[in-house]
Amino acid sequence: MNTTRLEAFSDGVIAILITIMVLEFHTPHEATLAALRPLLPVFLSYLLSFVILGIYWNNHHHLMHITERVSGSVLWANLHLLFWLSMIPFTTAWMSDHHDEPVPVAVYGAVLLCGSIAWLMLKARIERLEANVKLREAMGSDLKGKASLACYVAAVPLAFVSPPLAIGLYVLVALVWLAPDRRIESKI
Repeated sequence: MNTTRLEAFSDGVIAILITIMVLEFHTPHEATLAALRPLLPVFLSYLLSFVILGIYWNNHHHLMHITERVSGSVLWANLHLLFWLSMIPFTTAWMSDHHDEPVPVAVYGAVLLCGSIAWLMLKARIERLEANVKLREAMGSDLKGKASLACYVAAVPLAFVSPPLAIGLYVLVALVWLAPDRRIESKI
């Protein structure tokens, strides 16, 4: 089967996840700028997670454009990815409420780590299914992906030492991926 249905479903899920996250914003009872100050951790957590989901959406779009067909195992690998992405709104809300506490920051990182692993599994499944030479050539050694995974692996235990440093690693990974990844575009 072709990728159209899988891509449309994934787009819809990611759009819903972003919508769910924004619902965590509650309007202040006062009409002052000072009333917004307590919302800053919520906004910054939302911004980080919005960017991360946007990165997955963008890269998923590119991945599907270099993929000619999908199988049942690719559909399941994609659902596995979407499961971990669907945990981002919950962990974002928890971390925004307790950004100085190690457990919520570590759990947020664990979800990002699992999402990263699921992404690599989806990509590998597509490469195996199609013997997708274009995808393999585009990804190369995937240093960016491996470095991101390493940052998440390091950040989860680091959250128990310094939650702000762990969050800093999550931000670093997002910043690295914020620059468009042109590897796949160059092969299309």
